[in-house]
Amino acid sequence: MANVKELLGLELEPYSMLVEKGKIKELAIAIGDDNPIFYSLEAAKEAGYEGIPVPLTFLQIIDYHGGYGFQEKMELLNLNPVKILHGEQEYEYLSDIYAGDELSVRSKIIRADTKMGSTGGMDFITEENQYTNQRGELVAKSKITVIHRH
Repeated sequence: MANVKELLGLELEPYSMLVEKGKIKELAIAIGDDNPIFYSLEAAKEAGYEGIPVPLTFLQIIDYHGGYGFQEKMELLNLNPVKILHGEQEYEYLSDIYAGDELSVRSKIIRADTKMGSTGGMDFITEENQYTNQRGELVAKSKITVIHRH
């Protein structure tokens, strides 16, 4: 990689994905969440939701199934996948997201710097994603920081 600071401000190609009831159920099963609101429209409505809501980490599904795959993103950012560490993940929900919503995602690199340590350098790269629904409402934001060891 040349200079990690060159990534700062990079805007990735936007993408979108339909939030499918089946994907919500798959994630709920995978994380062991048996809350009926993720499996049944009736249970969700009884709990006060308009539809089947997404579990809190569902934005990761949107990113990996609707956007760039891990390998593709590593190539785009010119990073070696075997030298990547997951540093931090953050989600901010501004509104409910339901099965049937179409989310459009815009991504931008908001941090790109290097820190030196006793064993060499590490690049810290933070990507911010903004998720807008089919009505043009900003419904969520996420940030992910990856650490790339030199």
